[in-house]
Amino acid sequence: MGTINSHRLNCAKIKWQIPLGNFDSLNIPGHPITGTPNYGGPIVTKGGLVIIAATADNKIRVFDKDTGEKLWAADLPTSGVATPATYSVNGKQYIVIACGGGREGAKSGDSYVAFALP
Repeated sequence: MGTINSHRLNCAKIKWQIPLGNFDSLNIPGHPITGTPNYGGPIVTKGGLVIIAATADNKIRVFDKDTGEKLWAADLPTSGVATPATYSVNGKQYIVIACGGGREGAKSGDSYVAFALP
């Protein structure tokens, strides 16, 4: 249903592809996660982190740019229906995501959530 992909542009091949998001009601033991519809895009940090919310399961996730390994995830109050932004204050980097939800029957809201990068 919904995936996040890394492409090798110099040879037109997919480097990695993984489901993005999860519908708990569709989880069947022994079957792969299907992903959810996606509502926004990712950002990639200088340090190689891919950061994306954009899913119906109200989570924000961080992946390794080279391998696609999920490094971290956190719950959001509603779906992050935008591409995250990043900014720096006094040498500390942050990410912020607009959480609005309300798409395809999802819970609606109006908040911003910020996280500090380690």
